[in-house]
Amino acid sequence: MTDYTLHYWQQKAEKLSLEGRAFIGGCYVDSASEKVFSCNSPIDNRQLTEISRCDLADVDQAVAVARKSFESGVWSKAAPVKRKATLLKFADLIAQHQEELALLETLDMGKPISDSMAVDLPGTLRCLRWSAEAIDKIYDEVAPTPENELGMVTHEPCGVVAAIVPWNFPLQMASWKIGPALAAGNSVILKPSEKSPLTAIRIAGLAKEAGIPDGVFNVLPGFGHEVGKALALHHDVDTLAFTGSTAIAKQLMIYAGESNLKRVWSEAGGKSPNIVFADAPDLLAAAQAAAGAFCFNQGEVCTAGTRLLVEESIKDEFIEHLIAAVKQWVPGNPLDPKTNVGAIVDETQHQRILGYIAKGSDQGGKLQTGGSAASPVANGFYIEPTVFSDVANDMVIAQDEIFGSVLSVISFKDETEAIQIANDTPYGLAAGIWTSNFAKAHKMAKAVRAGSVWVNQWDGGDMTAPFGGFKQSGNGRDKSLHAFSKYTEIKATWMKLD
Repeated sequence: MTDYTLHYWQQKAEKLSLEGRAFIGGCYVDSASEKVFSCNSPIDNRQLTEISRCDLADVDQAVAVARKSFESGVWSKAAPVKRKATLLKFADLIAQHQEELALLETLDMGKPISDSMAVDLPGTLRCLRWSAEAIDKIYDEVAPTPENELGMVTHEPCGVVAAIVPWNFPLQMASWKIGPALAAGNSVILKPSEKSPLTAIRIAGLAKEAGIPDGVFNVLPGFGHEVGKALALHHDVDTLAFTGSTAIAKQLMIYAGESNLKRVWSEAGGKSPNIVFADAPDLLAAAQAAAGAFCFNQGEVCTAGTRLLVEESIKDEFIEHLIAAVKQWVPGNPLDPKTNVGAIVDETQHQRILGYIAKGSDQGGKLQTGGSAASPVANGFYIEPTVFSDVANDMVIAQDEIFGSVLSVISFKDETEAIQIANDTPYGLAAGIWTSNFAKAHKMAKAVRAGSVWVNQWDGGDMTAPFGGFKQSGNGRDKSLHAFSKYTEIKATWMKLD
């Protein structure tokens, strides 16, 4: 059994061979302009490699290749059992390269290597395998008809699917899109974030090795919004799946309306309430979970529980438990398996989080712990997990999605006020409820406007449960059988039999 140590991962990192080119039509290629941008590690801000800076010309080429592969039927018309076998082989190859891919995630966006190995890679494999296994078990329908007619309801692949994915869980979020999209028979163009493109580029080669036909799976790295905008405006892209900010989700829908009215499915921002009642079954366990809910992945999580709603009668006691739990989350070298708080993805995000911490103090929040930059590795980007108490829900730190480990503690008097505060946000992605009273839990779960509600835990569910949000947290759902509805068209066929 491998002895994972800081030295092990540092040695492995030194031997890595990094690919930075786009993947179009089954080949790694330079961008048409031959432009590149620098890919730096937030661990120490050193350059890892250069990445192809794709633009409209590359989008046109990739879409044409994807359309040709789709219309050829080489994948779209292949038997579901054949697509399943190929995707399972794809997952097996990712499993064989899991150390390499986990290391790329950590080097690229700064998450702890222990999380890359224990969370991101297993989640990716579970999604791909689950989606592959599901596709030959989804049945079409026969409508109730008169004796001399036959009515059929069938699901067909959309065509060319563009998937734009974020930088916080680069590979896992990609799998949530490409798993069902490929399983359903579509041709896919994956656009990773410029902040974390390495794993998306790497798995393209593994997809080809697994037997996914040329042109069916393409990867277009880009800088800024160049590639994403071009995909959203392209008249030959049928479906666009996006995970990222609410502002960008709105813009992509505008682009779709300005072009071919392509379907746009988005999982956008969040400002999730974690509600702790005085009758929670275990206040210590609730405090530990509350700490993890905003500290995990440096707080760079769309479902982060960054609004902690605590019943007034236990507020002081609970904050004591919370602070003790938060102090166990300490920034360190992401390549050290003992580290549980890694680096912030880049300097821009680092400064953004520190700016919100300053606003929290300026607006009257009481700083309980953290609040400063840290430096476990020279030149890297690190911030201490930060807790503010005495926060009003209209403060900027309670309303804006900071995407960093900054927690706002807000007190409430009763269920009615808890619901009012929980729903007083433009977002509706997730919520947590801690109570021993399951009648109360049911009532609260129904009242809170969120796509996922977790009772006496944080971040529950698996591939069998849909994931997505209410309100400005987006539309559509990832994971579960519901995800396939994003990547298929429903056709009604009605036949006269006499």
